[in-house]
Parts: sequence; C-alpha cells; structure tokens
Amino acid sequence: MTPELPLGEKVDWTGAQAPSRTTLQGAYVLLRPVDALRDADSLLYAVSHPPEGDETIWTYLPDGPYDDPEHLRRMLASAETSADPLYFTIERISDSRPLGLASHLRIAPESGVIEIGHLWFGVPVRRTTAAAEAIYLLARHAFDDLGYRRLEWKCNSLNAASRRAAERFGFSFEGIFRKNQIVKGRNRDTAWYAITDEQWPVIRAGFQAWLSPENIEADGTQRRSLVDQRSQAKAA
Repeated sequence: MTPELPLGEKVDWTGAQAPSRTTLQGAYVLLRPVDALRDADSLLYAVSHPPEGDETIWTYLPDGPYDDPEHLRRMLASAETSADPLYFTIERISDSRPLGLASHLRIAPESGVIEIGHLWFGVPVRRTTAAAEAIYLLARHAFDDLGYRRLEWKCNSLNAASRRAAERFGFSFEGIFRKNQIVKGRNRDTAWYAITDEQWPVIRAGFQAWLSPENIEADGTQRRSLVDQRSQAKAA
C-alpha cells in the first residue's frame, strides 16, 4: 500500500482580482495613476534629486538617479502604461504635491499573491504619517478590495531602512534569498517579508488606531506607536 505523503490544506479558491488604475484616498495622502507630464518636471524630480532631494533614494532601486526632469519623464511615461508593475504617484493631500512613487508588482491573482515595491518617498514626506498611510492604503486595497491572500515586501538585504520599515508595518521576515539579483552591476541578496490574509485583520486594526485623530497630538506626532497599536489590537 502506497503511504500517503503530506499535503497542504485544501483551499476553496477562485482567485483575486487584478489591480487596475485607480485612486486610493486617505486622510493625508492620495495614491493615483501616474501622469508623466504632470509629475516629472519640478515635482518628483525635485524631491528625489539635489539640491532639494536626497539622491540616496536611488541607492537600492534598480533605476535612477536621473539626469534631468526629462530623463525621469521618460521613465514615468513607461510607468504610466505598465500593468505589472502597476505604479501610483504618491500625492500629499494638503497641497496636491507629488512626493513619491509606489507600485503593486509580481501580481499573481490566480495564487492570490501581490507585492508592494519600487517604493520611494521624497524628503518632505519621509517618516511622516502620510508615508505610513500610503503603505496602509496599498495593503488595504490588496486584501480588502482585491481579495489577495499574501502581500509581499522585498528589498536588498543591506537596505536597513527598508527592513526596519517592513517590520514596523507588520510584515513578517521570511528569509534571505542569496545571490537573487544583479542590480547596477552589484550582487543583491534579497530579504523577503510578507503579510498573509489571516494576519491582516490585526495589522489593519493597528494602522486604523494609529491613524485615528484621537492618536495624533497637536504637533502631528502619534501618541502611541504603530507597533504598540498593533500589539493592543492583537491582545483585544
């Protein structure tokens, strides 16, 4: 008699929806489809290149820095029509200024897997409530609107800031893929992180409590950290 081999649990699965060009509205930030002519000139270029911007934004990304706004515009023109990655311009609501770029990529609706990537924030929005809200909007869209089972975050294993951010946002570390890529002529070992659909309700509750007006001081800082809010949601 042939012994039974272990198998994964059966899944009643009909697939997730593929993301489309849409606008994701938050209280502090708007994620909208890329508009190359509108976004490139003195906006996204200025916040990501000297003298106003920080050129180290591009250190771990596969592209950039760019020679001038026109050079960036050509990249954005391609991003404007790309389906995977599906790009969003990150726009601050208070002044409608484009301040960064994000995407959903490696989109696999049949398996329910999607990734947040090609993510960068200009200096004015780095480490702000708006930046964290942008991640929340992307995650909420993937799980709640489109029905994905797994949301991934991958970065160069040497990118300490990205790894800290992934953990702060609730992504679980899953390991290092050694010699995973060659980027700009250098080896990249890739750190893998993910949130699964069963983890999402607690992470969502943590984000919602952290973004709540009751958690925000008059100077705009949060009374309780995102990690604390998530821990409280888990204990509830």
